Amino acid sequence: MLYCLDLLEQGAASLGISLSEKQKEQFVSYYEFLIEKNQVMNLTAITEFEDVLLKHFLDSLTCVKVLNPEDIKTVMDVGTGAGFPGIPLKIVFPHLKVTLLDSLNKRINFLNETCSRLQLTNIQTIHGRAEDFAQNKDYRETYDLCVSRAVSNLSTLSEYCLPYVKEGGIFISYKSGKVQEEVRAGEYAVKVLGGKIDNLSYFTLPGSEMERSLVVIKKIRRTPRKYPRKAGIPQKTPL
Repeated sequence: MLYCLDLLEQGAASLGISLSEKQKEQFVSYYEFLIEKNQVMNLTAITEFEDVLLKHFLDSLTCVKVLNPEDIKTVMDVGTGAGFPGIPLKIVFPHLKVTLLDSLNKRINFLNETCSRLQLTNIQTIHGRAEDFAQNKDYRETYDLCVSRAVSNLSTLSEYCLPYVKEGGIFISYKSGKVQEEVRAGEYAVKVLGGKIDNLSYFTLPGSEMERSLVVIKKIRRTPRKYPRKAGIPQKTPL
């Protein structure tokens, strides 16, 4: 099937990204496999081609607005779901060493098969909860960048994500709409966890009126060992 990739190419160009033919083929293959598997398991409610290009692929790449990917080597994607934003970032910036973490094993199986189909290397998947693996010395405070599009408040997400980030590294939370109040409410948690809110970027997705936000949190000191708390507590009782 032939697809019109103008939206993807133009959207990427607006972010300063030039896509190779191989990368465009990888995005098409990713889309086709996502839709195929979505018929038998719940991966995404967004299924139209251009909607996936815009709301999943291009949205995943918008972090380039607030960082230079060439300065990043290691990335942890917490609550990656169907692989967003981790896989689009890996396709476009193949030098990245990416870890995809999700709590549902069926999704992990999908991600493993996707990475194999797209011939992505230096990318690993983890089946488990963010709270558990953040206490593992192989993962704790070892990443240059942690990203998450998971739907939780900033306090909870910070407790999930900041423990993975090394001192001097960055956590980026992808959000919809304006989030000033949520950010203000999360400032205490961010501080306790060793972070500092460094930037709040508002924009619309390329070629659309859909509002998005990136909350950029700098890791300025180590996270106290007692965080994250046991599984379920950060969600039920945010800091």
